[in-house]
Amino acid sequence: MPEPGPPQEFSPGPPAREPRTGSRPSEQRHRTAETRTDVEAALAARQELGPEYDEHIANGLAERVEELVAYRTAELRQQRSTTSTEVELEQTAQRQSFVLGIISLGVGVPITAISATNVEPGLLGVAVAWAGIVGVNLANRLTSRRRR
Repeated sequence: MPEPGPPQEFSPGPPAREPRTGSRPSEQRHRTAETRTDVEAALAARQELGPEYDEHIANGLAERVEELVAYRTAELRQQRSTTSTEVELEQTAQRQSFVLGIISLGVGVPITAISATNVEPGLLGVAVAWAGIVGVNLANRLTSRRRR
């Protein structure tokens, strides 16, 4: 049996990948299986090479764990960022709807007075004015729902 060469770092598995948004359970199972395979490979290498390579094998496994931690941390940051952006957009849409409602009421009073005095019968003018105000608010609401 040939003598083993100089000690080399054992590095199981490929280098860490860039994080993707939204880790699916199948991806997590794949990473778990991949990690299990890496550990089994390290144990097999230890059995084959002997205890003098334990430190190198342990360093390789530690690097792999650090890569997985960095990957998961980046994944969680991306999810938090996406969630934060969605919450901000929802709050902005609600604020815009509220402001439009306030403006509609503020503008509705003078429009009601003008349409009631300048249109015969006055009730028809009021109905048309408020139908327009309701239409603008309804169109805004439907448009904001489609954006989500």
